[in-house]
Amino acid sequence: MNGRATIRESWVLIAPAFLFLLAVIALPILRVLWLSFLHADLVGNQQFSFAGIDQYDRLWNDARWLKSLGNTVMFTFSSVAIELGLGLALALLLHRAFRGRGLVRALVTLPWVLPTAIMALAWAWIANDTFGVANDLLQRLGLLRAPVAWLGAPATAMTTVVLADVWKTTPFVTLVLLAGLQGIPDTVVEAARLDGLSPWRRLARVTLPLLLPSVLVAGLFRLIQAYGAFDLIYVMTGGGPGGATETVSLYAYRNYFRYLDFGYGSALAVQAVVLMALLSWAIVRWAREPGEVS
Repeated sequence: MNGRATIRESWVLIAPAFLFLLAVIALPILRVLWLSFLHADLVGNQQFSFAGIDQYDRLWNDARWLKSLGNTVMFTFSSVAIELGLGLALALLLHRAFRGRGLVRALVTLPWVLPTAIMALAWAWIANDTFGVANDLLQRLGLLRAPVAWLGAPATAMTTVVLADVWKTTPFVTLVLLAGLQGIPDTVVEAARLDGLSPWRRLARVTLPLLLPSVLVAGLFRLIQAYGAFDLIYVMTGGGPGGATETVSLYAYRNYFRYLDFGYGSALAVQAVVLMALLSWAIVRWAREPGEVS
């Protein structure tokens, strides 16, 4: 009886939080899912009519969406791959004992705590072809003969956006991997050193295998965040030039608020979530059962 009373009391205590999460998370998700099966007529009678899977059929025949999906994949994997490499290097460096390590650790986190919109605006000015410090610095170093419109050409625009994202979010990866490194017993690394393993072999055969769970967590978080990136690209390029940096989230936003096509915009959002969920599932399964994912 006491056990049942405890369970009942626990449900009563968590009910407010559960209802709050239901109101702010579950209901909007269900609303978007429902809208993805509707046609929105906001010009005439302002009515919604059932469309079935027409919106999803339209989506896979939409060349602009396919291009935005390709941009999203390129941005996501480029950013995450660089961030994992730099994050691991910084984590290994900050894991070592040296004078002022606490201060350096605090400074490394600064880009992560800055608001993304403000940071994106700063990077847009850095990459400005007329007033930007990037062109000025590269010309002073003799690496450029003339200013480059970094955000004015497709290739350089995507590269600049990826660079800004890497600068912003590498500290997050560094902190996650640093926490993982601190969880590895020193006795294990010391035993590998006594066995005659070189520093590189200790890293490859001891540290990295034990650090894999932290790498997986950091990678999944960053994949999800980068796949849904909006504010960084919206502020820096607005999806341009010529749609070269337009991502799925930005295209969905435009269908919602510029074209007022709520049904199609919802289908875009749902499809993005489904694709990201499938990718996350594949990565987790691969990490648990290497080589068995077909």
